[in-house]
Amino acid sequence: MKPDISNAEDVKLLINTFYEKVQRDDVIGYIFNDIARVNWSAHLPVMYAFWDFLLLGNADAYRGNPIQKHFDLHAKHPLKAAHFDRWLALFQSTVDELFEGSNADNAKFRAFAIAETWKPKFDGPFAG
Repeated sequence: MKPDISNAEDVKLLINTFYEKVQRDDVIGYIFNDIARVNWSAHLPVMYAFWDFLLLGNADAYRGNPIQKHFDLHAKHPLKAAHFDRWLALFQSTVDELFEGSNADNAKFRAFAIAETWKPKFDGPFAG
């Protein structure tokens, strides 16, 4: 049996493993590497805080407006539903590789909710 996501170190393991996959991915890697040119040393701590807040309830962990960053990126390079679908698949498979339990299930659900909520804002009838 795998452990559940239960502390900040688990969140870091999840996020580090996930973004290692993202950087090498044929579908979305170029968006992070070539379009957004993500500064990983700055981006990863923000992602740790975001997911720590969502999964462990640390209200002091994250402050920000994640969708605005994606709107700015979308202005440089259109984000499509297929990009969000790939992001979700990578995230959920990473969770499944490393963890199981109620927080792991919540992580997969939260990622699904983000992807499904954001897709129409970028690549749907209201996009643009």
